[in-house]
Amino acid sequence: MTAQRKPLEKYRRIVIKIGSALLVDRKTGLKKHWLNAMCADIAALRAKGIDVLVVSSGAIALGRSVLDLAPGVLKLEESQAAAAVGQIALARAWSESLSIDEIVAGQILLTLGDTEERRRYLNARATISQLLKMGAVPIINENDTVATTEIRYGDNDRLAARVATMTGADLLVLLSDIDGLYTAPPHLDPDARFLETIAEITPQIEAMAGGAASELSRGGMRTKIDAGKIATGAGCAMIIASGKVDHPLSAIGEGARSSWFAPSGSPVTARKTWIAGQLLPAGSLAIDAGAETALRSGKSLLPAGVRQVTGSFSRGDTIAIIGGEGREIARGLAGYDADEARQIAGKKSAEIAAILGYAGRSAMVHRDDMVMTAPAKREIDAVRSDAHA
Repeated sequence: MTAQRKPLEKYRRIVIKIGSALLVDRKTGLKKHWLNAMCADIAALRAKGIDVLVVSSGAIALGRSVLDLAPGVLKLEESQAAAAVGQIALARAWSESLSIDEIVAGQILLTLGDTEERRRYLNARATISQLLKMGAVPIINENDTVATTEIRYGDNDRLAARVATMTGADLLVLLSDIDGLYTAPPHLDPDARFLETIAEITPQIEAMAGGAASELSRGGMRTKIDAGKIATGAGCAMIIASGKVDHPLSAIGEGARSSWFAPSGSPVTARKTWIAGQLLPAGSLAIDAGAETALRSGKSLLPAGVRQVTGSFSRGDTIAIIGGEGREIARGLAGYDADEARQIAGKKSAEIAAILGYAGRSAMVHRDDMVMTAPAKREIDAVRSDAHA
């Protein structure tokens, strides 16, 4: 049974993501009036006993405004310098605006490794939990001063989703310059239809995503859908709404247009949530049809079902599992290093000891270390049939 949308005040813990274009004006800098209104909304939610976390973009945009950098794409070192200047201004702005309602802000800067490496993930989660216990509002951003193009989230939509799953939030709100999901980018297609409720993120929903609409933002609808897959799979609902109005959270509560993504009816455990949300798998295993059927029935992945091993990974790393159509169907923790996996791929479990010289695990990826990330082809075909009916 599909979950039903409920008012914001009925949620226990909410993560709010705010895009750069909402906080920073290219010519005038920080939109202080808007920020004050946003913080008033946060104060209203907290007064009802709701935990609130904020994932705030804007450090680079603020920094380039302070440094008076020319419009256009910045070099990596320019972005990092702008972030170094802008992050100070951003943290101060949030602290001052929240203090109007006597709320303390706590700044947390994360890199990709802080959520992808298990120990750092648990440490970040503990810090955030302690801030919430102390009554503070965590203001979270990617650490753009040290993140590189190759090792970064690249947008705060996916970071917000990871924060939501990390902290056990039951709602993720993505505030942006668009009011929700359309069947096509509305600025390109005047016939695009607005979707108010999304029961499940199917391949058709993913195909509707467009690109970034603003120079100040790195993410577009594509990254919002990616965020939705991470959040809803962990049992966290998601809302995409416009943040262009003052008091955007109050506007959602009063019925302003927004798209609501239903949480999964069978959320995975915390450990499997972490596995499923990994953004950069260390490698992949291509499997045959028989193995895919076995995985979907809850079995472990045995070496006999593996057709190809790609990448350089170590035992315990997160790897993607690729089905017969060349698309990812699951993620899991590798039971073997990549070199060993290549040696036993396609072999029976009983042959492992003779091949490797020791009796290893019978499974390439154990079912307890695995989470399915895509529906079966027959389920996709059924959705397509319904869509064309």
